Amino acid sequence: MDSVDAATGFPVTDLTAHFAGWWGVDREIVDPAGAQLAVFTGVASFTPDGDALVYRERGTLVMGENQASATRVLHYRLRGPGRADVHFDHGGFFHDLDLRTGRWSASHPCRADLYRVEFLVQDPDTWWQEWAVTGPAKSYTSTTEFRRRPAV
Repeated sequence: MDSVDAATGFPVTDLTAHFAGWWGVDREIVDPAGAQLAVFTGVASFTPDGDALVYRERGTLVMGENQASATRVLHYRLRGPGRADVHFDHGGFFHDLDLRTGRWSASHPCRADLYRVEFLVQDPDTWWQEWAVTGPAKSYTSTTEFRRRPAV
């Protein structure tokens, strides 16, 4: 997110109104030296479901010469204006989220590794997510740009 680090966030107080619909997803994963490890390209949707938004992502992950389909499901359980608790599809807690300023930082311990995330909502149609993962098992940075798109 180097290009948007100095940017001010676009405040989001209604997560459902802001995120519902379809998003194009472009993700790059790099090692600590900045060498590319993988690229993911796909689509994601946020679908209202009671007091939650269900995030579904699907696309293609390319790692060197290898390519595979990849999917992910998360549940954003709404807990107030601009706020949610994000849970894995199996129900476990992942991290909290508060986008009332358009920016948010959170972390998630996973065994001995630590996942740190930075969110930035740039404008009504673009947002970023950057995960820095450190630990004995994993060490990489994953930067994702989301751009609003028509239904697919």
